[in-house]
Amino acid sequence: MTRQKETTRYGDWEPEEFVGNGEAVLAFLGDYFAGIRDLPVSPTVDARTLSAKLDVEMPQVGEDFTTILNDTRSLIVPYLTHWNHPRFHAYFSNTASLPGVLADTVSSALNVNAMLWKSSPAASALEKTVLRWMAGMLGIAPDGDGVLVNGASLATLYALTAAREAVSGLDVRERGLTGYGRRLRLYTSDQAHSSVDKAAIVLGIGLENVVRVPADDGYALRGAALAAAVRADLAAGHQPFAVVATAGTTAVAADDEIDAIADVCRRYSLWLHVDAAYGGFWRLAGSGAEAAADLARADSVVANPHKVLYAPMEVTALYCRHRDALPNVFRLVPEYLKTSPDDGVVDYMNYSPQLGRSFRALKLWWIIRSFGVQGLADRLQRSIDMARWLRSAARADPDWQVPVDSTYPLVCLRYVPRDLRRRYGREPVPLPQIASLNAGILDAVNASGSAFLSHAVLRDGYVLRVSIGNIRTEPSDVEALWTTLRSSAEQVRDGRWAPR
Repeated sequence: MTRQKETTRYGDWEPEEFVGNGEAVLAFLGDYFAGIRDLPVSPTVDARTLSAKLDVEMPQVGEDFTTILNDTRSLIVPYLTHWNHPRFHAYFSNTASLPGVLADTVSSALNVNAMLWKSSPAASALEKTVLRWMAGMLGIAPDGDGVLVNGASLATLYALTAAREAVSGLDVRERGLTGYGRRLRLYTSDQAHSSVDKAAIVLGIGLENVVRVPADDGYALRGAALAAAVRADLAAGHQPFAVVATAGTTAVAADDEIDAIADVCRRYSLWLHVDAAYGGFWRLAGSGAEAAADLARADSVVANPHKVLYAPMEVTALYCRHRDALPNVFRLVPEYLKTSPDDGVVDYMNYSPQLGRSFRALKLWWIIRSFGVQGLADRLQRSIDMARWLRSAARADPDWQVPVDSTYPLVCLRYVPRDLRRRYGREPVPLPQIASLNAGILDAVNASGSAFLSHAVLRDGYVLRVSIGNIRTEPSDVEALWTTLRSSAEQVRDGRWAPR
């Protein structure tokens, strides 16, 4: 057997084959993005049918790549919910910008492990650079700890691990929690993300010791309410240790009273972690900067480029103001990973539990360089302007309500038609009836394929959430959404729509 045949049989694709297949993939992706408006935002296929299409026997011999690509086109793409679609408005809408897509492709191809400086110097050096750039965008000092992780939930877990380690007289790293007689208490708003509770579970704090302080009428945590909760726990003999404040809450995109919360944390020596996963980078936009909270006083901050800066999943920035706080928790270097110390070297494996780390910095480098800070700011401001238009349109319609405002491009809407209000006279419309009506509208809009929304339940009832943040979303898309919302509302109200 010749060497060439052996390579063909046992090795990888030849470079020429890779280039040819790569061109086919780029053509496929080009067609996808060019025609994305023609796709339904979300499929209507049921789980059993979809599983039957995909749950086939594992191939025993290799298949032709053209077949694989064609199957991707016919069996995968039609059954995705397209987060890249300009009319995807659910959750916190995000986008894989095309510079980021290409950078992710290059990063995957290079396949380096950014665990040690030595294991891939340029990857670690570039991570330092983009972390410094983004710290400037967030208005925080770049001289503490910083690391790129794969999501805000894990970033919050890592930050709270550092907070727990900072408790005086409690050495969990070496001794664990065994025998510690006081309850560690963690404070956050009743509007905070569920990742706070998950962190408490993992850290051994327990859900009972997550103090969910009621937010105010605008769904923000106030410093005075936090201080009262801390004082009550101290009187009960508990050990307060950390607070999680939020810039851009999940349900309504409210900002907690971060300056006043920071004052409370300083007074009682509590670690302040700010979840700015959504809200952090909107300060780049002119109108976002006006109301932006000061993140510089936080002990740790998480902000999410894959939510706001058009980066493909997954990349999140975690910052800690106290140098070496993260390595003091996570540094554990076995012999085979020991290297000679050198000035300027950062071994990012010491900043989280993760050892195998992808080259996340490359896509941020490409995106920031491709658009520039001003270009990013202009795009973010455009989303804010489109959200303002939608709020204004809804407020002008007597059948719709905007129950809560936000400086961010997240719009909460509720349909309560005039004839329904008249039916109840001076009495409020029952919340279950409003919830049923608006849940039907959500189902109708999403089933139409023309847009995709999510919902939240506030103190005064069910709301539709419209998140505007896709780089491809244009004013005409938001205008079309408003038309779809109103027509769907009429269909549901009149009983002309039913789930398929």
